[in-house]
Amino acid sequence: MADEPKAPQSPESPKPDSAGAKSAPPTAPASAEAAPFPAAKPAAPARPAPPPPKPPVVMQIPLDNDLTKRYREQFGAAILDAIEDRKQPYLVIAATQLAEIARYSRDVEKFDLLEDYTAVDWPRREKRFDLIAILYSFPHNMRLRLKIPLAADETAASLVEIWPTANWLEREIFDMFGISFNGHPDMKRILLPEEWQGHPLRKDYDILQQDTAWVRENLGIASGQ
Repeated sequence: MADEPKAPQSPESPKPDSAGAKSAPPTAPASAEAAPFPAAKPAAPARPAPPPPKPPVVMQIPLDNDLTKRYREQFGAAILDAIEDRKQPYLVIAATQLAEIARYSRDVEKFDLLEDYTAVDWPRREKRFDLIAILYSFPHNMRLRLKIPLAADETAASLVEIWPTANWLEREIFDMFGISFNGHPDMKRILLPEEWQGHPLRKDYDILQQDTAWVRENLGIASGQ
């Protein structure tokens, strides 16, 4: 005889643990015991010590090369000083022998170009002005500066016969500084009108006060400002 069908049984429910509580979800393994204080940050690297101060830049040094020796042998006490300034040689010379030294510079030392000629005003000095002649030698590819101290009422020999370009440069110095050159072929102003009063590059010339008389007479206005 066939077996009798058995009544269906519900799935077996999970059995509680021995304490009757549900099992806790799994947790990560316990880490090492926490420190009571947060870990210290690593110390910042020490700042490097500041570099030592650079030595002062020496702009001028005494000059005693072969060129200077030849000038001293030729002109003796008329060479007042010899200096190298930022790698450029210059000689301080007496105004009384300017023409002779200039001619020697052209003919013997071959400084065949008067590259520039100007002046500087030092109103508190006994020798108020410095004439500055910048010479260039094409054969030697070098420059030489001649510095000529002058008193306020002192004149200088013209260099036009030695370097013709001095014609216009000396006129500009005369116009701006009031320094005259003996033997110049046409000693008159070159930038300002001939009737202008004063010399604008003298340091006692007030740039805000032009020659009001000339401006009024020639332009018909009270001031040029």
